[in-house]
Amino acid sequence: MKRFMMTGAMTIIMAICLPSAATAQEYENAPVSISKEKVRVDGKVCYSHIVQPKQTLYSIAKAYNVTVDDIYALNPSLKDNGLKQNQIILIPTQQEAVRKEAAQPQKKEVKKVEEPAVNNIGEKVEKPVEKKVEKKSGKKAEKQKIHIRKWYEDLDVIAENYGVTVEAIMKANNLTGRKLTNRQKLIIPEPGETVGTPASEPADTIKTPVLQPDTLAVQELPHVTDTLAPADSAMMQEEEIFIRKDTVNATLILPLKASSENPSRNNMDFYSGVLLAVYDMAEKGVSTRLEVFDSADPAKEITEEDLEESDVVIGPVSVSDLGRVLGKTPEKTMVVSPLDPRAESLAEGHRNFLQAPTPHKAQYEDIVCWIKEDWQPADTVLIFTEKGAAPTDAVRQIKAAADSSGLVYIPFSYSILEGRDVMDPLKATMTLTGVNRVLIASESEAFVNDVVRNLNILIHEKYNVVLYAPSKIRSFDTIEVENFHNTSLHVSLGYYIDYEDPRVKAFLLKYRALYRTEPTQFAFQGYDVTRYFASQYTKAGKSWKESIDGNEVEMLQSTFLLRKQPSGGYMNNGTRRIVYDNGYSIKRIK
Repeated sequence: MKRFMMTGAMTIIMAICLPSAATAQEYENAPVSISKEKVRVDGKVCYSHIVQPKQTLYSIAKAYNVTVDDIYALNPSLKDNGLKQNQIILIPTQQEAVRKEAAQPQKKEVKKVEEPAVNNIGEKVEKPVEKKVEKKSGKKAEKQKIHIRKWYEDLDVIAENYGVTVEAIMKANNLTGRKLTNRQKLIIPEPGETVGTPASEPADTIKTPVLQPDTLAVQELPHVTDTLAPADSAMMQEEEIFIRKDTVNATLILPLKASSENPSRNNMDFYSGVLLAVYDMAEKGVSTRLEVFDSADPAKEITEEDLEESDVVIGPVSVSDLGRVLGKTPEKTMVVSPLDPRAESLAEGHRNFLQAPTPHKAQYEDIVCWIKEDWQPADTVLIFTEKGAAPTDAVRQIKAAADSSGLVYIPFSYSILEGRDVMDPLKATMTLTGVNRVLIASESEAFVNDVVRNLNILIHEKYNVVLYAPSKIRSFDTIEVENFHNTSLHVSLGYYIDYEDPRVKAFLLKYRALYRTEPTQFAFQGYDVTRYFASQYTKAGKSWKESIDGNEVEMLQSTFLLRKQPSGGYMNNGTRRIVYDNGYSIKRIK
Protein backbone atom coordinates (compact mmCIF):
# COMPACT_ATOMS: atom_id res chain seq x y z
CA MET A 1 0.00 0.00 0.00
CA LYS A 2 1.73 3.17 -1.17
CA ARG A 3 1.69 6.04 1.29
CA PHE A 4 1.89 9.78 0.66
CA MET A 5 1.87 12.57 3.22
CA MET A 6 0.84 16.18 3.08
CA THR A 7 1.45 18.63 5.92
CA GLY A 8 1.60 22.33 6.71
CA ALA A 9 -0.79 25.15 5.87
CA MET A 10 -1.01 23.95 2.30
CA THR A 11 1.22 21.25 0.85
CA ILE A 12 -0.31 19.20 -1.94
CA ILE A 13 0.83 15.79 -3.08
CA MET A 14 -0.43 15.19 -6.58
CA ALA A 15 -0.91 11.55 -7.53
CA ILE A 16 -2.96 12.49 -10.53
CA CYS A 17 -3.18 10.91 -13.94
CA LEU A 18 -5.35 13.33 -15.88
CA PRO A 19 -5.26 14.55 -19.47
CA SER A 20 -3.63 17.87 -20.13
CA ALA A 21 -5.52 20.73 -21.75
CA ALA A 22 -5.75 19.26 -25.22
CA THR A 23 -8.69 19.72 -27.49
CA ALA A 24 -10.85 16.78 -28.45
CA GLN A 25 -9.76 17.08 -32.07
CA GLU A 26 -6.40 15.58 -31.12
CA TYR A 27 -7.99 12.22 -30.28
CA GLU A 28 -9.25 9.47 -32.50
CA ASN A 29 -12.97 9.52 -33.16
CA ALA A 30 -15.16 7.75 -30.60
CA PRO A 31 -18.81 6.68 -30.84
CA VAL A 32 -21.28 9.46 -30.06
CA SER A 33 -24.62 8.73 -28.38
CA ILE A 34 -27.47 11.18 -28.86
CA SER A 35 -28.19 12.96 -25.56
CA LYS A 36 -31.54 12.45 -23.85
CA GLU A 37 -31.31 15.88 -22.21
CA LYS A 38 -32.87 18.87 -23.98
CA VAL A 39 -32.96 22.51 -22.96
CA ARG A 40 -34.63 25.61 -24.35
CA VAL A 41 -32.20 28.45 -25.14
CA ASP A 42 -33.57 31.77 -26.44
CA GLY A 43 -36.75 29.98 -27.47
CA LYS A 44 -34.89 27.22 -29.32
CA VAL A 45 -34.83 23.56 -28.27
CA CYS A 46 -31.29 22.15 -28.12
CA TYR A 47 -29.61 18.96 -26.98
CA SER A 48 -27.36 19.21 -23.93
CA HIS A 49 -24.40 17.00 -24.84
CA ILE A 50 -21.60 15.90 -22.47
CA VAL A 51 -18.32 15.49 -24.35
CA GLN A 52 -16.81 12.03 -23.90
CA PRO A 53 -13.16 11.00 -24.36
CA LYS A 54 -11.88 11.01 -27.96
CA GLN A 55 -15.00 12.68 -29.37
CA THR A 56 -14.44 15.44 -31.92
CA LEU A 57 -16.58 18.26 -33.21
CA TYR A 58 -16.85 16.41 -36.50
CA SER A 59 -18.00 13.14 -34.93
CA ILE A 60 -20.50 14.95 -32.70
CA ALA A 61 -21.90 16.99 -35.60
CA LYS A 62 -22.19 13.85 -37.74
CA ALA A 63 -24.04 11.95 -34.99
CA TYR A 64 -26.57 14.76 -34.52
CA ASN A 65 -26.85 15.38 -38.28
CA VAL A 66 -25.86 19.05 -38.01
CA THR A 67 -22.82 21.00 -39.19
CA VAL A 68 -19.80 22.04 -37.17
CA ASP A 69 -20.79 25.66 -37.80
CA ASP A 70 -24.20 24.94 -36.21
CA ILE A 71 -22.39 23.83 -33.06
CA TYR A 72 -20.04 26.83 -33.12
CA ALA A 73 -23.07 29.15 -33.35
CA LEU A 74 -24.37 27.92 -29.99
CA ASN A 75 -20.91 27.48 -28.40
CA PRO A 76 -18.70 30.33 -29.67
CA SER A 77 -15.97 29.68 -27.08
CA LEU A 78 -15.17 26.34 -28.77
CA LYS A 79 -13.33 28.17 -31.57
CA ASP A 80 -10.73 29.40 -29.10
CA ASN A 81 -10.73 26.71 -26.45
CA GLY A 82 -11.68 23.52 -28.30
CA LEU A 83 -13.50 20.59 -26.72
CA LYS A 84 -12.80 19.38 -23.20
CA GLN A 85 -13.76 16.04 -21.73
CA ASN A 86 -17.00 16.21 -19.68
CA GLN A 87 -17.70 19.67 -21.08
CA ILE A 88 -21.40 20.38 -21.66
CA ILE A 89 -22.15 21.85 -25.10
CA LEU A 90 -25.38 22.76 -26.85
CA ILE A 91 -26.36 20.98 -30.07
CA PRO A 92 -29.25 22.29 -32.19
CA THR A 93 -31.96 19.82 -33.07
CA GLN A 94 -32.27 19.04 -36.77
CA GLN A 95 -35.44 21.12 -36.93
CA GLU A 96 -33.66 24.14 -35.49
CA ALA A 97 -30.69 23.68 -37.84
CA VAL A 98 -32.96 23.51 -40.88
CA ARG A 99 -35.00 26.49 -39.68
CA LYS A 100 -31.82 28.50 -39.21
CA GLU A 101 -30.58 27.68 -42.72
CA ALA A 102 -33.92 28.60 -44.27
CA ALA A 103 -34.03 31.88 -42.39
CA GLN A 104 -30.57 33.13 -43.38
CA PRO A 105 -30.89 36.94 -43.76
CA GLN A 106 -29.67 38.80 -46.83
CA LYS A 107 -26.25 40.30 -46.52
CA LYS A 108 -26.21 43.86 -45.35
CA GLU A 109 -23.76 46.13 -43.69
CA VAL A 110 -23.90 46.04 -39.93
CA LYS A 111 -21.83 47.68 -37.28
CA LYS A 112 -19.24 45.40 -35.80
CA VAL A 113 -20.05 44.52 -32.22
CA GLU A 114 -17.09 43.71 -30.08
CA GLU A 115 -17.64 40.41 -28.32
CA PRO A 116 -16.42 39.94 -24.74
CA ALA A 117 -13.01 38.38 -24.47
CA VAL A 118 -12.81 34.82 -23.21
CA ASN A 119 -9.80 33.51 -21.32
CA ASN A 120 -8.21 30.08 -21.63
CA ILE A 121 -10.62 28.45 -19.14
CA GLY A 122 -13.76 29.67 -20.84
CA GLU A 123 -14.46 32.62 -18.52
CA LYS A 124 -15.43 36.03 -19.83
CA VAL A 125 -12.71 38.55 -19.09
CA GLU A 126 -13.83 41.57 -17.12
CA LYS A 127 -14.05 44.74 -19.16
CA PRO A 128 -10.83 46.60 -18.46
CA VAL A 129 -11.10 49.64 -16.24
CA GLU A 130 -10.37 52.81 -18.21
CA LYS A 131 -8.14 55.09 -16.21
CA LYS A 132 -6.73 58.47 -17.12
CA VAL A 133 -2.94 58.54 -16.94
CA GLU A 134 -1.01 61.77 -17.57
CA LYS A 135 1.97 61.15 -19.82
CA LYS A 136 5.28 62.80 -18.95
CA SER A 137 5.26 64.63 -22.29
CA GLY A 138 2.49 66.90 -21.00
CA LYS A 139 0.08 65.92 -23.72
CA LYS A 140 -3.63 65.63 -23.00
CA ALA A 141 -4.47 62.79 -20.61
CA GLU A 142 -5.37 59.55 -22.38
CA LYS A 143 -7.43 56.59 -21.18
CA GLN A 144 -5.53 53.37 -20.50
CA LYS A 145 -6.70 49.80 -19.90
CA ILE A 146 -6.27 48.49 -16.35
CA HIS A 147 -6.64 44.73 -15.75
CA ILE A 148 -7.26 43.37 -12.24
CA ARG A 149 -5.46 40.05 -12.06
CA LYS A 150 -7.29 36.95 -10.82
CA TRP A 151 -5.40 34.41 -8.72
CA TYR A 152 -5.18 31.78 -11.47
CA GLU A 153 -3.98 34.14 -14.23
CA ASP A 154 -0.34 34.49 -15.21
CA LEU A 155 1.26 36.91 -17.63
CA ASP A 156 0.90 34.52 -20.56
CA VAL A 157 -2.87 34.23 -20.03
CA ILE A 158 -3.35 37.99 -19.62
CA ALA A 159 -1.22 38.83 -22.63
CA GLU A 160 -3.12 36.35 -24.81
CA ASN A 161 -6.49 37.73 -23.70
CA TYR A 162 -5.55 41.29 -24.75
CA GLY A 163 -3.54 40.43 -27.85
CA VAL A 164 -0.28 41.89 -26.57
CA THR A 165 3.07 40.39 -25.61
CA VAL A 166 4.24 39.47 -22.14
CA GLU A 167 7.24 41.74 -22.61
CA ALA A 168 4.95 44.69 -23.42
CA ILE A 169 2.98 44.22 -20.20
CA MET A 170 6.17 43.85 -18.14
CA LYS A 171 7.64 47.01 -19.67
CA ALA A 172 4.41 49.01 -19.24
CA ASN A 173 4.33 48.09 -15.53
CA ASN A 174 8.08 48.15 -14.85
CA LEU A 175 7.96 44.50 -13.79
CA THR A 176 11.31 42.88 -13.08
CA GLY A 177 9.87 39.34 -12.87
CA ARG A 178 6.86 37.28 -13.89
CA LYS A 179 5.36 36.89 -10.43
CA LEU A 180 2.06 38.66 -9.79
CA THR A 181 -0.08 39.25 -6.71
CA ASN A 182 -3.76 38.39 -6.39
CA ARG A 183 -5.96 41.37 -7.47
CA GLN A 184 -2.88 43.19 -8.79
CA LYS A 185 -3.70 46.04 -11.18
CA LEU A 186 -1.85 45.96 -14.47
CA ILE A 187 -1.67 48.54 -17.23
CA ILE A 188 -2.51 46.87 -20.54
CA PRO A 189 -0.76 48.67 -23.41
CA GLU A 190 -2.08 48.89 -26.92
CA PRO A 191 -0.40 46.41 -29.28
CA GLY A 192 3.08 47.72 -29.96
CA GLU A 193 2.87 50.38 -27.24
CA THR A 194 4.33 50.58 -23.72
CA VAL A 195 3.32 53.42 -21.37
CA GLY A 196 2.64 54.31 -17.79
CA THR A 197 3.91 53.39 -14.39
CA PRO A 198 3.39 50.19 -12.47
CA ALA A 199 -0.07 49.86 -10.99
CA SER A 200 1.35 47.80 -8.14
CA GLU A 201 4.57 46.14 -7.12
CA PRO A 202 5.07 42.45 -7.86
CA ALA A 203 5.10 39.97 -5.01
CA ASP A 204 5.15 36.22 -4.46
CA THR A 205 1.96 34.43 -5.39
CA ILE A 206 0.58 31.10 -6.55
CA LYS A 207 1.82 29.58 -9.77
CA THR A 208 -0.88 27.29 -11.10
CA PRO A 209 0.45 23.74 -11.40
CA VAL A 210 -0.19 22.03 -14.72
CA LEU A 211 -0.59 18.28 -14.32
CA GLN A 212 0.95 16.17 -17.03
CA PRO A 213 -0.28 12.65 -17.84
CA ASP A 214 1.29 9.69 -16.06
CA THR A 215 3.23 11.72 -13.51
CA LEU A 216 3.41 11.77 -9.75
CA ALA A 217 4.37 15.32 -8.86
CA VAL A 218 4.63 17.27 -5.62
CA GLN A 219 3.35 20.84 -5.69
CA GLU A 220 3.55 23.25 -2.77
CA LEU A 221 1.10 26.16 -2.73
CA PRO A 222 1.65 28.96 -0.19
CA HIS A 223 -1.22 29.99 2.07
CA VAL A 224 -3.22 32.79 0.45
CA THR A 225 -4.23 35.78 2.56
CA ASP A 226 -5.46 38.09 -0.20
CA THR A 227 -9.17 38.81 -0.49
CA LEU A 228 -10.79 36.61 -3.13
CA ALA A 229 -12.76 38.00 -6.01
CA PRO A 230 -16.58 37.84 -5.61
CA ALA A 231 -16.89 34.68 -7.69
CA ASP A 232 -14.27 32.92 -5.58
CA SER A 233 -15.74 34.03 -2.25
CA ALA A 234 -19.01 32.36 -3.24
CA MET A 235 -17.35 28.94 -3.20
CA MET A 236 -18.95 27.92 0.08
CA GLN A 237 -22.09 29.66 1.27
CA GLU A 238 -22.52 27.56 4.38
CA GLU A 239 -21.53 29.42 7.52
CA GLU A 240 -18.01 28.31 8.39
CA ILE A 241 -16.57 29.73 11.57
CA PHE A 242 -13.51 27.75 12.62
CA ILE A 243 -13.55 28.34 16.35
CA ARG A 244 -12.38 25.05 17.89
CA LYS A 245 -9.40 23.83 15.86
CA ASP A 246 -7.27 25.14 13.04
CA THR A 247 -5.57 21.84 12.17
CA VAL A 248 -7.10 18.63 10.84
CA ASN A 249 -5.31 15.28 10.71
CA ALA A 250 -6.96 13.40 7.84
CA THR A 251 -6.23 10.07 6.18
CA LEU A 252 -7.31 9.27 2.64
CA ILE A 253 -7.38 5.62 1.53
CA LEU A 254 -8.19 4.97 -2.13
CA PRO A 255 -7.28 2.32 -4.72
CA LEU A 256 -5.43 4.87 -6.86
CA LYS A 257 -3.19 2.36 -8.69
CA ALA A 258 -0.82 5.30 -9.04
CA SER A 259 2.24 3.19 -9.86
CA SER A 260 0.51 1.01 -12.45
CA GLU A 261 0.19 1.57 -16.17
CA ASN A 262 -3.55 2.15 -15.77
CA PRO A 263 -4.25 4.32 -12.72
CA SER A 264 -7.85 4.47 -11.54
CA ARG A 265 -9.33 7.50 -13.29
CA ASN A 266 -12.36 7.79 -11.01
CA ASN A 267 -10.33 7.58 -7.82
CA MET A 268 -7.74 10.00 -9.18
CA ASP A 269 -10.56 12.46 -9.91
CA PHE A 270 -11.84 11.98 -6.36
CA TYR A 271 -8.32 12.69 -5.09
CA SER A 272 -8.17 15.86 -7.20
CA GLY A 273 -11.35 17.10 -5.52
CA VAL A 274 -9.86 16.29 -2.11
CA LEU A 275 -6.79 18.40 -2.86
CA LEU A 276 -8.86 21.37 -3.96
CA ALA A 277 -10.92 21.11 -0.76
CA VAL A 278 -7.71 21.15 1.29
CA TYR A 279 -6.58 24.21 -0.67
CA ASP A 280 -9.83 26.04 0.11
CA MET A 281 -9.61 25.04 3.77
CA ALA A 282 -6.13 26.60 3.84
CA GLU A 283 -7.63 29.84 2.55
CA LYS A 284 -9.96 29.72 5.55
CA GLY A 285 -6.99 29.43 7.88
CA VAL A 286 -7.20 25.69 8.49
CA SER A 287 -4.09 23.56 8.09
CA THR A 288 -4.66 20.01 6.86
CA ARG A 289 -2.21 17.22 7.52
CA LEU A 290 -3.28 14.69 4.93
CA GLU A 291 -1.83 11.19 4.68
CA VAL A 292 -2.73 9.39 1.48
CA PHE A 293 -2.58 5.59 1.12
CA ASP A 294 -2.85 3.81 -2.20
CA SER A 295 -4.77 0.71 -1.15
CA ALA A 296 -4.13 -0.91 -4.54
CA ASP A 297 -0.42 -1.15 -3.75
CA PRO A 298 0.18 -4.42 -1.88
CA ALA A 299 3.67 -3.39 -0.77
CA LYS A 300 2.42 -1.97 2.52
CA GLU A 301 -0.57 -2.98 4.62
CA ILE A 302 -2.11 -0.13 6.61
CA THR A 303 -1.61 -0.53 10.35
CA GLU A 304 -3.25 0.70 13.54
CA GLU A 305 -0.29 3.03 14.06
CA ASP A 306 -0.97 4.66 10.70
CA LEU A 307 -4.48 5.60 11.85
CA GLU A 308 -3.75 6.45 15.48
CA GLU A 309 -3.39 10.22 15.03
CA SER A 310 -6.13 10.73 12.44
CA ASP A 311 -9.16 12.87 13.22
CA VAL A 312 -11.04 11.49 10.22
CA VAL A 313 -10.38 8.64 7.75
CA ILE A 314 -11.91 8.96 4.27
CA GLY A 315 -12.13 5.60 2.52
CA PRO A 316 -11.42 3.00 1.41
CA VAL A 317 -14.16 2.33 -1.15
CA SER A 318 -15.34 -1.29 -1.01
CA VAL A 319 -17.37 -2.75 1.85
CA SER A 320 -14.74 -5.40 2.61
CA ASP A 321 -11.87 -2.89 2.70
CA LEU A 322 -13.91 -0.53 4.88
CA GLY A 323 -14.60 -3.38 7.30
CA ARG A 324 -10.89 -4.15 7.63
CA VAL A 325 -10.01 -0.48 8.22
CA LEU A 326 -12.75 -0.13 10.84
CA GLY A 327 -11.19 -3.03 12.71
CA LYS A 328 -7.90 -1.11 12.96
CA THR A 329 -9.22 2.40 13.57
CA PRO A 330 -9.52 3.80 17.11
CA GLU A 331 -13.15 4.42 18.11
CA LYS A 332 -12.42 8.12 18.55
CA THR A 333 -11.64 8.42 14.84
CA MET A 334 -14.50 8.55 12.32
CA VAL A 335 -14.28 6.43 9.18
CA VAL A 336 -16.16 7.85 6.17
CA SER A 337 -17.51 5.64 3.38
CA PRO A 338 -17.08 8.00 0.41
CA LEU A 339 -18.57 6.28 -2.65
CA ASP A 340 -20.29 2.91 -2.22
CA PRO A 341 -23.99 3.10 -1.19
CA ARG A 342 -23.89 -0.61 -0.30
CA ALA A 343 -21.59 0.14 2.63
CA GLU A 344 -24.58 1.32 4.69
CA SER A 345 -24.69 -2.11 6.34
CA LEU A 346 -21.48 -1.21 8.24
CA ALA A 347 -23.38 1.44 10.22
CA GLU A 348 -24.71 -1.42 12.32
CA GLY A 349 -22.29 -2.10 15.13
CA HIS A 350 -19.70 0.60 14.29
CA ARG A 351 -20.28 3.83 16.18
CA ASN A 352 -17.41 5.57 14.37
CA PHE A 353 -18.74 4.84 10.85
CA LEU A 354 -20.22 7.50 8.54
CA GLN A 355 -22.03 6.64 5.30
CA ALA A 356 -21.64 9.60 2.91
CA PRO A 357 -23.62 8.31 -0.14
CA THR A 358 -27.37 8.55 0.40
CA PRO A 359 -28.95 5.06 0.48
CA HIS A 360 -31.66 4.31 -2.08
CA LYS A 361 -34.11 3.71 0.75
CA ALA A 362 -33.80 7.35 1.84
CA GLN A 363 -34.44 8.50 -1.75
CA TYR A 364 -37.62 6.37 -1.95
CA GLU A 365 -38.83 7.74 1.37
CA ASP A 366 -38.24 11.27 0.12
CA ILE A 367 -40.26 10.63 -3.06
CA VAL A 368 -43.22 9.41 -0.98
CA CYS A 369 -42.86 12.45 1.28
CA TRP A 370 -42.81 14.66 -1.83
CA ILE A 371 -46.07 13.16 -3.11
CA LYS A 372 -47.73 13.79 0.26
CA GLU A 373 -46.53 17.41 0.21
CA ASP A 374 -47.92 17.97 -3.32
CA TRP A 375 -51.19 16.08 -2.82
CA GLN A 376 -54.51 18.00 -2.97
CA PRO A 377 -57.98 16.66 -2.06
CA ALA A 378 -59.03 16.26 -5.73
CA ASP A 379 -55.88 14.29 -6.63
CA THR A 380 -55.45 10.56 -7.16
CA VAL A 381 -52.26 8.69 -6.26
CA LEU A 382 -51.38 5.49 -8.15
CA ILE A 383 -48.44 3.15 -7.59
CA PHE A 384 -47.55 1.02 -10.63
CA THR A 385 -45.93 -2.41 -10.32
CA GLU A 386 -45.20 -5.07 -12.93
CA LYS A 387 -47.53 -8.08 -12.73
CA GLY A 388 -45.73 -11.41 -12.45
CA ALA A 389 -42.29 -9.91 -11.83
CA ALA A 390 -40.32 -10.99 -8.78
CA PRO A 391 -40.19 -8.06 -6.35
CA THR A 392 -36.74 -6.50 -6.05
CA ASP A 393 -35.35 -4.68 -3.02
CA ALA A 394 -36.24 -1.38 -4.69
CA VAL A 395 -39.88 -2.41 -5.20
CA ARG A 396 -40.19 -3.64 -1.62
CA GLN A 397 -38.61 -0.50 -0.21
CA ILE A 398 -40.82 1.83 -2.28
CA LYS A 399 -44.01 0.07 -1.20
CA ALA A 400 -42.81 -0.07 2.42
CA ALA A 401 -42.09 3.67 2.35
CA ALA A 402 -45.58 4.37 1.00
CA ASP A 403 -47.31 2.11 3.53
CA SER A 404 -45.38 3.36 6.56
CA SER A 405 -46.02 7.00 5.63
CA GLY A 406 -49.80 6.56 5.56
CA LEU A 407 -49.98 7.59 1.89
CA VAL A 408 -53.41 6.79 0.45
CA TYR A 409 -52.91 5.29 -3.01
CA ILE A 410 -54.42 2.96 -5.61
CA PRO A 411 -52.19 -0.01 -6.53
CA PHE A 412 -52.13 -0.72 -10.26
CA SER A 413 -50.33 -3.78 -11.62
CA TYR A 414 -50.18 -5.05 -15.18
CA SER A 415 -47.90 -6.89 -17.58
CA ILE A 416 -46.48 -5.25 -20.69
CA LEU A 417 -47.88 -8.23 -22.64
CA GLU A 418 -51.35 -6.86 -21.97
CA GLY A 419 -50.51 -4.03 -24.35
CA ARG A 420 -53.12 -1.35 -24.92
CA ASP A 421 -55.83 -3.43 -23.24
CA VAL A 422 -54.72 -1.83 -20.01
CA MET A 423 -55.88 1.66 -20.98
CA ASP A 424 -59.58 1.29 -20.10
CA PRO A 425 -59.04 -0.12 -16.59
CA LEU A 426 -56.33 2.51 -16.06
CA LYS A 427 -58.70 5.35 -17.00
CA ALA A 428 -61.28 3.95 -14.58
CA THR A 429 -58.89 4.55 -11.68
CA MET A 430 -57.82 8.07 -12.70
CA THR A 431 -59.38 11.48 -12.16
CA LEU A 432 -60.23 14.10 -14.74
CA THR A 433 -60.70 16.89 -12.19
CA GLY A 434 -57.49 16.69 -10.16
CA VAL A 435 -53.91 15.60 -10.66
CA ASN A 436 -53.01 11.95 -11.15
CA ARG A 437 -49.78 11.49 -9.19
CA VAL A 438 -48.11 8.31 -10.44
CA LEU A 439 -45.26 6.51 -8.70
CA ILE A 440 -43.53 3.67 -10.60
CA ALA A 441 -42.25 0.96 -8.26
CA SER A 442 -40.07 -0.85 -10.77
CA GLU A 443 -36.53 -0.81 -12.12
CA SER A 444 -37.38 -2.79 -15.26
CA GLU A 445 -36.61 -0.56 -18.23
CA ALA A 446 -39.15 -2.28 -20.51
CA PHE A 447 -41.97 -1.94 -17.99
CA VAL A 448 -41.12 1.64 -17.03
CA ASN A 449 -40.94 2.58 -20.71
CA ASP A 450 -44.42 1.10 -21.28
CA VAL A 451 -45.88 2.97 -18.30
CA VAL A 452 -44.40 6.27 -19.48
CA ARG A 453 -45.76 5.66 -23.00
CA ASN A 454 -49.26 5.02 -21.64
CA LEU A 455 -49.11 8.10 -19.43
CA ASN A 456 -48.22 10.26 -22.43
CA ILE A 457 -51.26 8.89 -24.28
CA LEU A 458 -53.45 9.82 -21.32
CA ILE A 459 -51.94 13.31 -21.20
CA HIS A 460 -52.90 13.71 -24.88
CA GLU A 461 -56.44 12.77 -23.83
CA LYS A 462 -56.46 15.65 -21.30
CA TYR A 463 -55.60 13.72 -18.15
CA ASN A 464 -53.42 15.74 -15.80
CA VAL A 465 -50.48 13.47 -14.90
CA VAL A 466 -47.38 14.01 -12.76
CA LEU A 467 -44.83 11.18 -12.71
CA TYR A 468 -42.62 10.26 -9.72
CA ALA A 469 -39.89 7.67 -10.14
CA PRO A 470 -36.62 6.36 -8.64
CA SER A 471 -33.40 7.94 -9.90
CA LYS A 472 -32.58 4.92 -12.08
CA ILE A 473 -35.21 6.07 -14.61
CA ARG A 474 -32.79 8.74 -15.83
CA SER A 475 -30.39 6.04 -17.09
CA PHE A 476 -32.94 4.29 -19.34
CA ASP A 477 -31.91 4.95 -22.94
CA THR A 478 -35.13 3.71 -24.54
CA ILE A 479 -37.30 6.46 -23.03
CA GLU A 480 -37.46 9.68 -25.00
CA VAL A 481 -36.53 12.66 -22.82
CA GLU A 482 -39.54 14.56 -24.19
CA ASN A 483 -41.75 12.08 -22.34
CA PHE A 484 -40.06 13.02 -19.07
CA HIS A 485 -40.89 16.66 -19.68
CA ASN A 486 -44.45 15.88 -20.80
CA THR A 487 -45.12 13.97 -17.57
CA SER A 488 -43.31 16.57 -15.40
CA LEU A 489 -41.03 13.84 -14.04
CA HIS A 490 -40.17 14.27 -10.34
CA VAL A 491 -37.01 12.50 -9.14
CA SER A 492 -35.28 12.36 -5.76
CA LEU A 493 -31.50 11.91 -6.07
CA GLY A 494 -28.48 11.38 -3.89
CA TYR A 495 -26.35 13.58 -6.18
CA TYR A 496 -27.20 16.47 -8.47
CA ILE A 497 -25.01 19.31 -9.78
CA ASP A 498 -26.78 22.59 -10.50
CA TYR A 499 -24.46 24.29 -12.96
CA GLU A 500 -26.27 27.60 -12.41
CA ASP A 501 -25.23 27.61 -8.74
CA PRO A 502 -22.58 30.34 -8.18
CA ARG A 503 -20.66 27.96 -5.90
CA VAL A 504 -20.47 25.37 -8.66
CA LYS A 505 -19.35 27.98 -11.19
CA ALA A 506 -16.59 29.12 -8.86
CA PHE A 507 -15.49 25.52 -8.28
CA LEU A 508 -15.33 24.91 -12.04
CA LEU A 509 -13.09 27.93 -12.57
CA LYS A 510 -10.68 26.86 -9.85
CA TYR A 511 -10.63 23.23 -10.94
CA ARG A 512 -9.98 24.10 -14.58
CA ALA A 513 -7.24 26.53 -13.62
CA LEU A 514 -5.52 24.00 -11.35
CA TYR A 515 -5.85 20.80 -13.39
CA ARG A 516 -6.47 22.05 -16.95
CA THR A 517 -9.45 19.69 -17.35
CA GLU A 518 -13.13 19.39 -16.43
CA PRO A 519 -14.20 17.90 -13.08
CA THR A 520 -16.20 14.68 -13.05
CA GLN A 521 -18.81 13.71 -10.46
CA PHE A 522 -16.03 11.91 -8.60
CA ALA A 523 -14.07 15.17 -8.30
CA PHE A 524 -17.17 16.91 -6.94
CA GLN A 525 -17.64 14.07 -4.45
CA GLY A 526 -14.03 14.22 -3.29
CA TYR A 527 -14.39 17.94 -2.69
CA ASP A 528 -17.76 17.66 -0.92
CA VAL A 529 -16.78 14.82 1.40
CA THR A 530 -13.45 16.34 2.42
CA ARG A 531 -14.72 19.89 2.80
CA TYR A 532 -17.78 18.85 4.80
CA PHE A 533 -16.20 16.45 7.28
CA ALA A 534 -12.99 18.46 7.78
CA SER A 535 -14.93 21.69 8.36
CA GLN A 536 -17.32 19.98 10.78
CA TYR A 537 -14.36 18.76 12.80
CA THR A 538 -12.69 22.18 12.92
CA LYS A 539 -15.90 23.83 14.14
CA ALA A 540 -16.76 21.34 16.86
CA GLY A 541 -13.48 19.67 17.78
CA LYS A 542 -13.67 16.21 19.29
CA SER A 543 -17.42 16.56 19.91
CA TRP A 544 -18.13 16.95 16.21
CA LYS A 545 -19.97 13.62 15.98
CA GLU A 546 -22.72 14.96 18.22
CA SER A 547 -22.95 18.26 16.30
CA ILE A 548 -23.58 16.70 12.88
CA ASP A 549 -26.67 14.68 13.89
CA GLY A 550 -29.66 16.18 12.07
CA ASN A 551 -27.71 19.20 10.79
CA GLU A 552 -28.39 19.68 7.05
CA VAL A 553 -25.59 21.21 4.96
CA GLU A 554 -25.66 21.88 1.20
CA MET A 555 -22.44 21.15 -0.66
CA LEU A 556 -21.75 21.26 -4.41
CA GLN A 557 -23.39 18.04 -5.58
CA SER A 558 -24.39 16.46 -2.25
CA THR A 559 -26.62 17.36 0.65
CA PHE A 560 -25.44 16.07 4.01
CA LEU A 561 -28.11 15.23 6.57
CA LEU A 562 -26.44 12.76 8.91
CA ARG A 563 -28.64 10.73 11.24
CA LYS A 564 -27.37 8.70 14.18
CA GLN A 565 -28.37 5.05 13.82
CA PRO A 566 -29.65 3.31 16.96
CA SER A 567 -27.34 0.38 16.32
CA GLY A 568 -24.14 2.27 15.64
CA GLY A 569 -22.88 4.89 13.21
CA TYR A 570 -24.27 7.67 11.04
CA MET A 571 -26.23 7.55 7.78
CA ASN A 572 -26.61 10.37 5.28
CA ASN A 573 -30.28 10.97 4.42
CA GLY A 574 -29.69 14.09 2.34
CA THR A 575 -31.45 14.17 -1.04
CA ARG A 576 -31.96 16.56 -3.93
CA ARG A 577 -35.21 16.96 -5.85
CA ILE A 578 -35.41 17.78 -9.55
CA VAL A 579 -38.31 18.33 -11.95
CA TYR A 580 -38.40 18.03 -15.76
CA ASP A 581 -40.59 21.00 -16.73
CA ASN A 582 -42.46 21.76 -19.96
CA GLY A 583 -39.81 24.27 -21.01
CA TYR A 584 -37.31 21.44 -21.65
CA SER A 585 -35.26 22.39 -18.60
CA ILE A 586 -34.45 20.49 -15.41
CA LYS A 587 -34.96 22.47 -12.26
CA ARG A 588 -33.81 21.69 -8.78
CA ILE A 589 -36.52 22.15 -6.17
CA LYS A 590 -35.12 23.65 -3.00
